[in-house]
Amino acid sequence: MKENTRMYNLLLKFLKQAKTDDTTSKQYKTNYLGTEVKVSFGQGNTAKVPWIAFLKGSNKVTAGIYPVYLYYKNVETLVLAYGKSEKYAPELSWGLDDKMTIQEYFLNTYSKKPHRYGTSYVFKVYNVKQLPSADIIESDLKQIIQEYNQLLGNINSVMDLDDPIHTPAETLSLGMVLEPFTVAPFTEALEQSGLRYSKELITRFVASLLTKPFLILTGLSGSGKTKLAQAFAQWICKDKNQYKLVPVGADWTNREPLLGYPNALKPEEYVKPDSGVLDLVIHANEQKEVPHFLILDEMNLSIVERYFADFLSVMESGKDISLFPEGKTNNGVPHTIGIPNNLFIIGTVNIDETTHMFSPKVLDRANTIEFKVSSQEMQEFLNYASEIHMEALTGKGDFLAKSFMTIATKPIESPEELDEIKDTLIVFFDALKKIGAEFGYRSALEIVKLIQHLSTLDNNLSTQAKVDMAIVQKLLPKLHGSRRKLCPILEILGGFCITDNGNVVKEVFENTDFNFNAPQVLYPLSLEKITRMYRGAVENGFASFAEA
Repeated sequence: MKENTRMYNLLLKFLKQAKTDDTTSKQYKTNYLGTEVKVSFGQGNTAKVPWIAFLKGSNKVTAGIYPVYLYYKNVETLVLAYGKSEKYAPELSWGLDDKMTIQEYFLNTYSKKPHRYGTSYVFKVYNVKQLPSADIIESDLKQIIQEYNQLLGNINSVMDLDDPIHTPAETLSLGMVLEPFTVAPFTEALEQSGLRYSKELITRFVASLLTKPFLILTGLSGSGKTKLAQAFAQWICKDKNQYKLVPVGADWTNREPLLGYPNALKPEEYVKPDSGVLDLVIHANEQKEVPHFLILDEMNLSIVERYFADFLSVMESGKDISLFPEGKTNNGVPHTIGIPNNLFIIGTVNIDETTHMFSPKVLDRANTIEFKVSSQEMQEFLNYASEIHMEALTGKGDFLAKSFMTIATKPIESPEELDEIKDTLIVFFDALKKIGAEFGYRSALEIVKLIQHLSTLDNNLSTQAKVDMAIVQKLLPKLHGSRRKLCPILEILGGFCITDNGNVVKEVFENTDFNFNAPQVLYPLSLEKITRMYRGAVENGFASFAEA
């Protein structure tokens, strides 16, 4: 086969097979211009987007960058793309922020998102029914592979061990190397600053942020909720303009403390809030490649639905917030503003007689993590108590900011343990439905996404542990009500958390010495929380997820 038509003929063969149920691909194994060619039509079931990837060096389909043909069968479109792995964040970057992503192309052309690979960049697009000539196809492919080889050559030159001029952080600033995000550097930085949190809590915290940019931290006052949120923002952000810690006032009755208002006496002036929140949102819209953080301290000191309504709405709709009529004022404030996906909102919650409960609407849009302090944790704290040095965190993790955003914006994938997750969710759904506390499609999707991110951050977590975290963060927070309403459902849910179908009330709820880490316990976090809610309902006649 002639070299100038070899890949063209292979491509025709690939497109023909993609329209069948045949998923075999060994016959395509070959090399081309120094790259290893890999082909996939799906595993088990036929893929909606079969592909041909051209790999070199340490790059893999699951973790790396590579030129790739992506065949979107539903629209008969073939995209030659600057590919990026979806399963794991690539260590390398194409450095093509000025190029159009596949998602942007689909939205502009078809008014819908692509099934997968939306974050990869478009090199060329072909109509499968009218492919160009073999010479054009081969020329386009050679050009992108040449760019690929040149990029890898530059990176190898910069990272040459014999050349100590460039450090990894400096190489990252050149836009060529993207270090994969892990929680280990953050954990180490916390210890150096004098802050101590369990590895499990840190993993849940980061995975929740990656799943949905709205996180609620509740629990014991003084247990480190605000400090953890502040520490992560300070650690991963290079610039102080990327985060704000805002105490919520008891007198907040509308959006003005967050977004300001137009001056009725001076139509040309828009009054920005003293909190700095509007400036933070504007800054986040201008620098979408790095994360920004809004920390609302004691978020429930005022009624959340009043001052936070605009944010809750646009989290789902994706629409912009209207600040004032177009053309009325012009002092550096846009008349509409969006809440971009690089703005992460963390609210801390304390429960007492001065605060307000969250509605299901708020809880449904967030992950909720409860902070507790065990006797063992208190003992360790007293043994190693020291001054906290927050300055030790400043900017130390900013080299991971872009890879953090890469994971946060990655399309959802079905986890390997989907069948087990699905079965558990259906069981809980049916039980919660009996008291009108069942979850919707959004919550189900976010549970799958949370488990996906937990797997990425800690591959040692068992499926049961990940499901346990999802239950306690997404399903239990909506439970509240009287003893008559809650106790029967808590008994059922408690029974789901253990393998022994005995008397859960006597053996667990009323047993003050019960070991929640016993072998028969499937979901220890959830069972412990359910037990405390049951006891609260019995003692007080009422219980909710958030406790004083």
